[in-house]
Amino acid sequence: MEINLIYMAINYEVTDGILRINCKNWVVAPSVEDSDATMAVVIDTLMKTKANRVILSEAKEVEYDYEQTAMLREIADAYETLVNNINILDPKKMGVECIRKHPERLSKIRLLIMTLLKHDPIAVYLQVLSTINKLKPSQDRCDKIYIENILKPIETILGKCKLIEVARPFFNRFRLGDRGIYREIFFPIIRPNFMLTRFIFLPPRESTLLDRYTLPNKTLVEIYKVPKKVRYLYHIIAPEFKLSEEKCMLLDRARRYLAEHKPSETEISEPEKARAYFKDVGKDLIKDLARGSGISLTSEELEELAAILTRYTAGFGVVELLLADDRIQDIYVNSPVGLTPIFVNHSDFEECETNLIPTREEAEGWATKFRLYSGRPLDESNPVLDTEIITPGGMARVAAITRSLSHEGLAFTFRRHREKPWTFPLFINLNYFNSLYAGLMSFIIDGGRSILVAGGRGSGKTSLLGSMMLEIMRKFRIVVQQDTLELPIVQLRNLGYNIESLKSRSVITQVKTELSAEEALRTALRLGDSVLIIGEVRSREATALFEAMRIGALANLVAGTIHGESVYGVYDRVVHDLGVVPTSFKALDLITIANFLRSPDGLHRFRRVVELTEVRKHWKEDPLEEGGFVTLMEYSAKEDTLKPTDTLIDGESYVLNEIAKRVKEWRGSWELVWENIQLRSKIKQTIVDYSKELNRPEILEADWTVACNEMFHEISDKVREEVGYVDPKLVYERWLEWFKSKLRLKS
Repeated sequence: MEINLIYMAINYEVTDGILRINCKNWVVAPSVEDSDATMAVVIDTLMKTKANRVILSEAKEVEYDYEQTAMLREIADAYETLVNNINILDPKKMGVECIRKHPERLSKIRLLIMTLLKHDPIAVYLQVLSTINKLKPSQDRCDKIYIENILKPIETILGKCKLIEVARPFFNRFRLGDRGIYREIFFPIIRPNFMLTRFIFLPPRESTLLDRYTLPNKTLVEIYKVPKKVRYLYHIIAPEFKLSEEKCMLLDRARRYLAEHKPSETEISEPEKARAYFKDVGKDLIKDLARGSGISLTSEELEELAAILTRYTAGFGVVELLLADDRIQDIYVNSPVGLTPIFVNHSDFEECETNLIPTREEAEGWATKFRLYSGRPLDESNPVLDTEIITPGGMARVAAITRSLSHEGLAFTFRRHREKPWTFPLFINLNYFNSLYAGLMSFIIDGGRSILVAGGRGSGKTSLLGSMMLEIMRKFRIVVQQDTLELPIVQLRNLGYNIESLKSRSVITQVKTELSAEEALRTALRLGDSVLIIGEVRSREATALFEAMRIGALANLVAGTIHGESVYGVYDRVVHDLGVVPTSFKALDLITIANFLRSPDGLHRFRRVVELTEVRKHWKEDPLEEGGFVTLMEYSAKEDTLKPTDTLIDGESYVLNEIAKRVKEWRGSWELVWENIQLRSKIKQTIVDYSKELNRPEILEADWTVACNEMFHEISDKVREEVGYVDPKLVYERWLEWFKSKLRLKS
């Protein structure tokens, strides 16, 4: 019987208030909720210690947190009270006459408490309660004495325990020997030995499932509304969470071996090489270990285990699982690591709490890898590290801080970037902006003006700037300067763009071996005639940027991002904070603002482009007071979209007319300019409409966007040669015919 386990010698230790029980070689499941023998062992051991958390250690570590351990300790205290308190089970309480009449009662109740209470306290409580209810109608004096002097005190002591209180809603479905009721109460945190992160396998009681989807790496994601919580629960079950005990043991042995035979730092200084090394070695190692243990693995199982092993050795563990979800925008690992779960910002459900709890040891491992891969320090003298990581599921910008800045130790924020670049059609599909804005920006980008994308943190500035780069024709060279690599350089290069990337010193981390942003930007200006893209304007490089805008205003596009939630906020930051003289600010042509907007209840946020404003050149002191800022498009909350202003519709835009002056056919003809903007807008909207109608989301991606843009330019050129001007109707008809043929649709 399982009960016999309690009489075995139990190996345990208590460290920092954590009771760790060694469950290796047990014949029963190391689970309080699934095994009555395990519950008895835990309660029995808690009576000997002062622990406030319990870990059952086998191939997996099963941890019961403070609240769950407190419930078990209350049962342990109740047991000691009932067994050691003579007044409760004293035969004198029954009286000599009643003992003679019912000699079995006291021995049965003693046996019930001694043998069953630690294994199944709910069963004991319900049995006592049932006996009370059964005897209550009796007029027999001994029955009343038995109830009042023996059963009632037991019922009162157990009834005050939190475990019994929590179990009350489930009493009606309780069956003796069935552990289902305990599965409704205990939700342990689980950690397989091959990984460091702990996870909660089941969602909380009475949670409501709102959404469910599966990621490419076979991880199941479920979103729950948890009672009494405003924040949603982002609950994931990855393949490694469901592995059998023997597979967990294989991975643990393989991980230990790899830890002892690490490659040199030079061999793994590049993440991709490190992955390849660990996966190749890991696959052979797992195969050998499985063979030696008599475990049969299919080729698919071997591949899966090798991928998991790589994730928790060369990779970033559960962070990679989260980065594989393209609906996640930010990942937060707060200090002190190990006490709170990971939080994520979800595109549909905003900030969510996850069922993942990393450990301090894992956080230290991440920090070491960030230092190694970036070549940047993270220590007391350099408490901030800004870098980027690329994993099989996605890429992210990483901000890591350590003790001299965060007194509770390491903390991390991961800003996820799409594996593929954002595009105008993707943004239209998400209602980030509308097709008219897309058409107008396409026209302006072709016109080679100077643009700043502004907004608050997380408003989508960098993603919007990246999507603008896809509107640049591939015949132009692009020079990109960033202090943190966030723009889709590699993806654009793979799409055939002629692109040069410069990396400058971060103003936050101040790594002395890297070139300052100002020097990097001045170098960029000496790299020949190119489109110039600045990842983010942060400090003194602003002076060089506005110099570049003056140089590039009549030649190529110059664009960048900057923090600022309004047009005047951008002016104030550039002039008063960054030291650019007001007259130099005039070199800027356009400012577009992206911001977070909130729902009236305050529970929801959504991103929108809210404004497109041009900078006029006639003002002298203050552009706001002297009419230097003229809005071309502004957000309508009522219609949840950008609306053109009269200035734009009536053709009174200074910037657009300046662009028109450089095109012979458009000079002095606002009607033709407006028709071209609307033509571009119509093409963008058509791409989105066909994507929805045909359920083909790939149409919205970068490769299609580039092909559609270049075909638009080619058709426009041919039509101009044939009819003398860019006839929008004819261009659209031919473009649509080409588009349908690319989609393999019949005309």
